[in-house]
Amino acid sequence: MPGWVVPPPKETTKTKDEFRKEREEKVKWLIRHRYLRSKRIRDAMLKVPREEFIPSDYRDYSYLEVPLPLPGVNSTISCPHSYPLFYEPLGLDEGHTFLEIGLGSGYGTALAREIVGSDGLVVSIEIDPVTFEFARKNLMNAGYDDIVLVKGDGGLGCPERSPFDRICITAACNEIPPTLIEQLRIGGRLIAPLIEYRIQNLVLLEKDDKGIKRKTICEVLYVSLRGRYGINEE
Repeated sequence: MPGWVVPPPKETTKTKDEFRKEREEKVKWLIRHRYLRSKRIRDAMLKVPREEFIPSDYRDYSYLEVPLPLPGVNSTISCPHSYPLFYEPLGLDEGHTFLEIGLGSGYGTALAREIVGSDGLVVSIEIDPVTFEFARKNLMNAGYDDIVLVKGDGGLGCPERSPFDRICITAACNEIPPTLIEQLRIGGRLIAPLIEYRIQNLVLLEKDDKGIKRKTICEVLYVSLRGRYGINEE
């Protein structure tokens, strides 16, 4: 993972209570640094135990601001601040139909499920079968059995569940897949890391009846999108 120093694997030594305290301190840190404002996102981050979505030999590092490796090809769980960094501009909220491209560990998926609530729907697509299975088990063990999980090419979206109120792409792409823009509801928002002039910018798109409005949020660093609209790194 270029740009990040990943700590060495080690046995888990922390207790549930220690993790809970770290989770609470991380939420305070996110609020203090202005990543986190929404009460629903805050409550979700306090409720979902991030450590339960991380491989055991990296679990003690759950609340560090560093991406950690996951089973699969170049798969990672993003830094804790990445989730409000994406979900706050999206305005993810109760009742939304949400599409996530890149299931990862399932942690962000669980957060989204808490945020949209019982009246919402979360659909998540993962192209790597090993990563998919890791996340599926994590979500089932945590009691999230009503999320629609799709093993496949995220760039193609999930037309049978569209249109979506919000779409989040968790991997860097050269262009926003047009299929995903098509599956975005009028009035909906899509967020993604977009490669421009060799850097990645987190970009927010808003769709209205006249077209697409775009806003650049900040520079980021994410693994590359795979599949039909993925990046050829050979």
